[in-house]
Amino acid sequence: MSHLLERSSAVLLVIDVQERINAVMTDQSHMPRLEILIEACRALDVPIIGSEQYPKGLGSTVEPLAGLLGETPAAKDTFSCARDLGLRETLAAGGRPQVVVTGIETHVCVLSTALDLLEAGYRVHVPHDAVNSRRAVDKQWALQRMQQAGAQITTTESALFELVERCGTADFKTVAKLVKKLPVP
Repeated sequence: MSHLLERSSAVLLVIDVQERINAVMTDQSHMPRLEILIEACRALDVPIIGSEQYPKGLGSTVEPLAGLLGETPAAKDTFSCARDLGLRETLAAGGRPQVVVTGIETHVCVLSTALDLLEAGYRVHVPHDAVNSRRAVDKQWALQRMQQAGAQITTTESALFELVERCGTADFKTVAKLVKKLPVP
């Protein structure tokens, strides 16, 4: 079992980046990273699944992510995407054992989803710079907990180059251009 992401085995899961909850994130650095992840996964034919937690109360997925996702994210009322029957079936139907888990909030829906996916046998990769919580300490401890449970904590750039696998290709050039847009922390 490889610890590296593989394009034919991976799916990108974008969790609950919605109007009302995203608005209270004091640090918005996750947004350009999510945009780049979605654009790159589209270019690499990596499937993308989006979710929305109680959209009636928290609003829709923010722009430009909603437009980049293409499909309307699946509405859910469970914190964990893996406990929502529709999302669980969508993941299983894709037959991809690796899930790149992104979104908000790290210590609630992202954490619950990652832990449930690990328990279900998926290999979970979490780009720490593409998840967020209102409080940095909540994000920090959630990432530590996911790592202790077996998730691979990574970065957006690392995840994308793992998916590309080699330089000198058209896919490499596409992803390299996108990665250049990543903000420097």
